[in-house]
Amino acid sequence: MKIIRSKSFTGERAWAALDIANMNGITTRLHWTDQPYKWHTNDGEEVFVVLDGQVQMRYRDLGVEREVLLEVGDIFYASVGTEHVAHPVGAARILVVESEGSV
Repeated sequence: MKIIRSKSFTGERAWAALDIANMNGITTRLHWTDQPYKWHTNDGEEVFVVLDGQVQMRYRDLGVEREVLLEVGDIFYASVGTEHVAHPVGAARILVVESEGSV
């Protein structure tokens, strides 16, 4: 059993992660960041939940770049092949559920 107070989690670097669980190859991790990630495409599905802060999520849909501002409680689902990049607005805490070893 674990109790994690996500609001108190910080990292020494952008995209620092706290591993919460690995269930049959699906990982759940808490990330802290104040810097953008990089454009990437996961080899599996990804669920991205904003727990604290705001994140400008940019993604490509049929070759067109789009963006949406994610706020606390918002969920971004990236299907296989969805190219995307997260840009936090200030510091943010994000829960990510994805295949183990995914980018």
